[in-house]
Amino acid sequence: MNFSGGFPVDLVLFGLIAAFLVLRLRSILGRRTGFEGRARPAAPAGPRNNAAPRDAKGPVIDGRAEPVAPRPVRPLPDLNSPLGEQLRRLRGVDTGFDAARFLEAAENTFRTIVTAFAAGDRVTLRSLLTDETYRAFEMAIAGRETSGETQRTEIKEITTATIVAVELTGTVADITLRFVSDQVNMTSNKDGQPIAGADALTEITDLWTFERELSMRDQTWRLAAARSA
Repeated sequence: MNFSGGFPVDLVLFGLIAAFLVLRLRSILGRRTGFEGRARPAAPAGPRNNAAPRDAKGPVIDGRAEPVAPRPVRPLPDLNSPLGEQLRRLRGVDTGFDAARFLEAAENTFRTIVTAFAAGDRVTLRSLLTDETYRAFEMAIAGRETSGETQRTEIKEITTATIVAVELTGTVADITLRFVSDQVNMTSNKDGQPIAGADALTEITDLWTFERELSMRDQTWRLAAARSA
């Protein structure tokens, strides 16, 4: 479409068509407005790791769970057993007696007496022992002092405290308990040299008998006999 010697109309038409197409494309695709944000660089190939950086700063709590000390086993006698029958008889005389509370108190008394004997604490022992038992303990303490010996005793744990015998004679009650405990016992001479026991944990089984006159207002159960089993 070319007119000889005239205005190149075909070129004008092609130019108008091209301009129209450019404007049409801009209206369809849109233009950047400045709110699109910058494109982020592509993440490197490989497995993703969502963990926090090692050098991230922040509060760090370094805690350690403390083991719970096990409670001593204090099984109560079957009430239908001969031992349970004796406990019922005792409770008939002393209505305030409770076997569970007695076991707990006896365990504490056991610790106190063992510690007091090792330390030579006569005042504490006098209030927790019968007269005859106190004389035996006092004699042993005096013998250590005369020889210049010292005793070291540590109860690490009482694993078992159980009632093994109950006797009721009139209003006098005797209860025998078996204590199984882990202890460190060592006796040293005046030069500090060990002469008995060892600086090591040893399991010890003791049979202790506590006595009380139920008709008296004094509620203290006193140690009447002690021996190792």
